[in-house]
Amino acid sequence: MSDNRQSLADLAALTGAAAPAPTPQASDAAGGDYAATPDAPSHPMAPLRERIVDAQGRSYATGRRKDAVARVWLKPGSGKITVNGRDQEVYFARPTLRLVINQPFVVAERTGQYDIVCTVTGGGLSGQAGAVKHGIAQALTRYEPVLRSPVKAAGFLTRDSRAVERKKYGKAKARRSFQFSKR
Repeated sequence: MSDNRQSLADLAALTGAAAPAPTPQASDAAGGDYAATPDAPSHPMAPLRERIVDAQGRSYATGRRKDAVARVWLKPGSGKITVNGRDQEVYFARPTLRLVINQPFVVAERTGQYDIVCTVTGGGLSGQAGAVKHGIAQALTRYEPVLRSPVKAAGFLTRDSRAVERKKYGKAKARRSFQFSKR
């Protein structure tokens, strides 16, 4: 029984011989990429998303709001925004709609650094502006993954699921009853 016991000196010699724990540099069992570069986030296990860019150097995303769907292509440039082949001042004449579109750039502090080309279908102008905003935010985070946290904190990556309620049978609109007539 005494030969199974080890002295403290034997255990101290073994501490240096232990293999170091593996560091998750490439990926872990869940499949996420981890930061292993000097410009990565400070947390050692912070997930780092890859940049998604096509052959022309553009980042693509789809934005949705109400019935509107916007397909957005983002590339570095002078800040020109083209909607359905027209300039944003022509397509979205109201200044509030142009303000909505530029919100992701203001939050990410990238105003005037990217050109946007987008096509929008469905819905009205307000829904289309919201769809373009959603698409720009998605494309911006795909082009620069570091910007994901401020854009997400502002709530621009979440699709606004509010839509018009459908009309019900026996009602004038979704909830409004027909006018009551006593006689």
